Amino acid sequence: MEAVIANRPVEVNEQGYLLDMNQWDKEIARGIALEEGIELTDRHFEVLNYLREEQESGTALSIRRVGKSGVVDIKEFYALFPEGPLKKASRIAGIPKPASCI
Repeated sequence: MEAVIANRPVEVNEQGYLLDMNQWDKEIARGIALEEGIELTDRHFEVLNYLREEQESGTALSIRRVGKSGVVDIKEFYALFPEGPLKKASRIAGIPKPASCI
């Protein structure tokens, strides 16, 4: 289905995740983050870029893997993306919802 994020039409699934990672950019990320009640900082983008790189390499994402990445520890991950950090961060990063998320 189509949604308008950051004044641009994008294709999303029923849960609001982008269907095409190539439609993602910082403005789209900010628009999705706003829907999640998060104002993005440079630190958020470091984590989002890490998640995108992992997705592109085919790595299965989990909170534990992110916490051991050296990019962000689990405590900070929850602080940056409260209430379901991997689910929210993945949506904001424009990648599919990880299988480890319910």
